[in-house]
Amino acid sequence: MIEMLKEYAHLLIEIGLNVQKGQYVVINSPVDCAYFARLCVEAAYEVGAKDVFMQWNDDFVSRQHWLNADDSVFDNVFKWDADRNIGQARLNAARLSISASDPENLKGVDPDRMKRASRAFGEANKEYHEMIMNSAFPWCVASIPIPAWAKKVFPELPEAEAMDRLWKEIFSAVRIDSNGGAVKRWREHCDYLKQKREQLNAFNFKYLHYTNSIGTDLMVELPEDHIWMAGSELSKSGIEFVANMPTEEVFTAPKRDGVNGKVVASKPLVEGGNIINNFYMILKDGVITEVHADEGEEYLKKAISVDEGASMFGEVALVQYDSPISNSGILFYNTLFDENASCHFAFGAAYPCIKNGDSMSQEELTAKGLNSSNQHCDFMVGTQDLSIVGITHDGKEIPIFIDGNFAI
Repeated sequence: MIEMLKEYAHLLIEIGLNVQKGQYVVINSPVDCAYFARLCVEAAYEVGAKDVFMQWNDDFVSRQHWLNADDSVFDNVFKWDADRNIGQARLNAARLSISASDPENLKGVDPDRMKRASRAFGEANKEYHEMIMNSAFPWCVASIPIPAWAKKVFPELPEAEAMDRLWKEIFSAVRIDSNGGAVKRWREHCDYLKQKREQLNAFNFKYLHYTNSIGTDLMVELPEDHIWMAGSELSKSGIEFVANMPTEEVFTAPKRDGVNGKVVASKPLVEGGNIINNFYMILKDGVITEVHADEGEEYLKKAISVDEGASMFGEVALVQYDSPISNSGILFYNTLFDENASCHFAFGAAYPCIKNGDSMSQEELTAKGLNSSNQHCDFMVGTQDLSIVGITHDGKEIPIFIDGNFAI
């Protein structure tokens, strides 16, 4: 187990962030994950990091803050807090976020507090958010188990067994086994995703039409000069990194005012420490005009109203139903994993998935049809019978997905 943990830490540092000699590294981690964060610190220094900055968070402290802090604090962000993020980004510091929390940690928190805080944070960190979306520096999000999360995923198991089982599934998802070689396997996997990316770019589709038996019937227009992205990305300084570990997706940006129809979620969404379940959205000219959920509807409405762009789509991502995480049959209650088991959309900000987009200003990207927002929230729509038909500029219809899997 110790050797597999060390391999995971090195995978995140060497492939996820691709830390260069003399580069600063920022690691954001729950206090419950300190033992693994320390391995990541050690791995970063071993490859030549100049220094490592640790930033800690804690579910208990977070819940107490949201429930009991003075109401006024949710409308403000300290300038020094925002300056820290921006300052680290300007240093080209590689940022690792260890995502592990109780999926229902903020259950019962006033959704208005969360909406106001999201708005204030987004405004204060606008430059930092744009830097992330434009890959100004290498960043990576990964996860390890904590007891509350493990028990939510495997409620029938005792806590220790649930932790062991979740570790097993995470190792499988990130291609780690007891024989080593994860770095090589990841490079091969990224090459496969790049191959799919190039196939989709060659078609230069005008529209994507989504349908399935649970009620999705959605027409998605793509911007002129859009490009598909996948696997690894290049930072502004030319460093190749993998933003999500695991990742199984090929993605692009929709035309912000070109999405019409109904889309039904195929998995629950964990947003802001709350579970949103059995929900659908209606869109007209790109705007979400209706949302309905059996559970957590108030939190979904909060999420799509953080700002104007939060009510529009910023990402369309393709993931095969027959993929490693999907085949596990496990609902992780963690977007990092669940989005890589399913085709998904994101409402909110778009990545610059447009030719020469990484050199464009936000105004130029908006003029090209890409959405802008302080929000970016992925939700899952893939099913075993999902059909996606690509429509070219000359009206030719080409099956992209048949029965939930790639047909190209």
